[in-house]
Amino acid sequence: MTAFDMLSEPIRKYIRDQKWESLRPIQEAAIRNIIPTDKNYILISRTASGKTEAAFLPILSKVNFKEPGVKVLYISPLIALINDQFLRVEKLCDYLDVPVTKWHGEASKGGKDRLIKNPEGIALITPESLEAMFVNKPYNIHHLFSALEYIVIDEIHSFLGSDRGIHLQSLLQRLQRINTKRFSIVGLSATVNGDHQYTELKEFLGHPEHTTVIRDTHPKPINAVFRYFQGTVDELPIELLKDLYIRTKDRKVLVFPNARGRVEEVAVKLKKISEKVGGHPNYFSHHSSVDKEVREYVEFFAKKSKTENFCISCTSTLELGIDIGNVDEVAQIDATHSIASLIQRVGRSGRREGKASNLLLYATEKWSLLQSVACWLLFTEQYIEPVSVHSKPYDVMVHQILSMVKGSSGITLVNILEELAFNITFKHIQPEEITEIIEHLTTIGFLEKLGREYIIGVEGEKVVNAQDFYTLFHTAVFFKVSSQGVKIGELPLTPQIRIDENIYLSARIWKIKDIDFESKKIEVIPAKDGRKPKFMGSAADTASKIREKMLQVLFSEEQYGFMDEAGMEMINQMRKEFIFFEVNHFQTDRPLLCDPESENITFYSFTGCKINRTISFILDTGCIEHILDEGESQFRLDLQQKVDFTALLKEINLSQTDFDQPLTDLLERLPEILSFSKWGAYLPLRYQVALLKNRYFDFEETFKFLSDLNIVENKVLNG
Repeated sequence: MTAFDMLSEPIRKYIRDQKWESLRPIQEAAIRNIIPTDKNYILISRTASGKTEAAFLPILSKVNFKEPGVKVLYISPLIALINDQFLRVEKLCDYLDVPVTKWHGEASKGGKDRLIKNPEGIALITPESLEAMFVNKPYNIHHLFSALEYIVIDEIHSFLGSDRGIHLQSLLQRLQRINTKRFSIVGLSATVNGDHQYTELKEFLGHPEHTTVIRDTHPKPINAVFRYFQGTVDELPIELLKDLYIRTKDRKVLVFPNARGRVEEVAVKLKKISEKVGGHPNYFSHHSSVDKEVREYVEFFAKKSKTENFCISCTSTLELGIDIGNVDEVAQIDATHSIASLIQRVGRSGRREGKASNLLLYATEKWSLLQSVACWLLFTEQYIEPVSVHSKPYDVMVHQILSMVKGSSGITLVNILEELAFNITFKHIQPEEITEIIEHLTTIGFLEKLGREYIIGVEGEKVVNAQDFYTLFHTAVFFKVSSQGVKIGELPLTPQIRIDENIYLSARIWKIKDIDFESKKIEVIPAKDGRKPKFMGSAADTASKIREKMLQVLFSEEQYGFMDEAGMEMINQMRKEFIFFEVNHFQTDRPLLCDPESENITFYSFTGCKINRTISFILDTGCIEHILDEGESQFRLDLQQKVDFTALLKEINLSQTDFDQPLTDLLERLPEILSFSKWGAYLPLRYQVALLKNRYFDFEETFKFLSDLNIVENKVLNG
């Protein structure tokens, strides 16, 4: 029996009506596995390879939707992705007369009310909306989702290794707790690779022994061109912008700078160039601070543009699988922080079957150029960063305890412990630790004990009733920007935001005419010239493997065919700067530059951000003055005490050193260092220390790095 024959007749009719010539490889494999079994599956296949249909074709053929209750729950990281996938799933379900309902903060109340009145079919939801239901209307959770048969998690890789992923894992466990039988899960991803990541994915779903990974290994050809233009932090070189314009003016293009301010700079300046030379006007910006309706228009325009060319400057808002139709080329400005992100972005072009993806990568600074090359080489080797696993997510547990207490009319300690014991998300946290944390939450007023039961306390009410309670990430305060009643977007309140200042937003230039601090509104009018807006936020961590590859590139003699002359010249120049070091083993050898004139030394660690931070912290505790260069290369330490530095790194048994007190001192001195965790500040101090130790720093990997480290000094400067 063929995979097509295994599908139900309505689904076979859908495929015939769509005039599909054949099923895609991932669809064939998914149908053959999902229909005859009740296992969990992870479907891994490149972007635009038909993963959504690979999940839904067999599920829709298999599930009996005539039974009461929502049968399939689709969970997405983005509201925009839900809105996009809704149309695809609804089109499929028309052939089965199965209703499909969107459930998120922007979805219609009418659709939600109909689903509550008659729970059936398929629901599409975000983790945050699911959390809101657990907190505010727990009876709706039972009413709607106690008869689930399948959960489909889209872009599952985007959840792994993050607080949001831990949160989702907990929600899945809580859903299973109220279900009449075990539901199956199908996860979809384009950027998971290797046995390590497969193991983490299986653990994430809660039943590794019942979970199978199905991977489509068919490669997609990629045309890559690297260009180098020396720039500054403040502005992109005009030569780069002119080159980008010429190379993309007659195509459909996505441009990925690495920050929202730079996104606006690219969109505005390319549009200006196009206006001067009589080019097309379709230059847009797309990021989280552009108004939702404007973003939706941009997505609609791109998807419907059959003949018109366009250029969308964007952030990760268009990195995931929102369908904007066919894109000819992707341009990346400066290095991505991860290979997983590069894979997602490259996959946005060449979505038609048989078409190659096209990548145009620009670098504006030498270390960014080097990192871009390293990421690309690792990409071609099919390497993807390992997922960070947080075995004791105390902070997420605080949030889930508050959620459980708020969702009940009162709950005993025994019941809290019972619920958390069932939840594998917190399986490594001991009952006595949970009890200590609950006592602390009571002490600070987040919980209150009435008899044997806990309820939300006075201070806790302020938190759980806030609009952003349902999220595991910080939401900054933004001012809404409008012009004559038309919404444009929003901006954070920075020193840049003042009356008569000109700024870029939504690919246009505006003059600020009024700021209402009480209502948090900014009124603007069109202007002729301005500056890119400033947004707050910190750079993501870069993996050790990328930095190690950068070192390897410096000691290679290869001349890269994908690189332009200026870029190759800069790489060769950097190689000359390191020619005085005899590095033979890229896993262990690291350069130490000694300058006899200044008596300064520079240690190039070529390792990940977390290890660099940990080394810097260790040097602080040893009272060794140093500079951790986070601005330029992110892996350089400038020091003035070579002997102390070498001794501290090589002679002290760091694995037996107790850093708890220095970490406690650091927290008391700089409490904002815990800003990576939204709920960590509400933990007892020793648990905050544990979070720092395991999430911000990485002592275990640092000890391994230092124990294997072979310091290589420059030959010539030491005579």
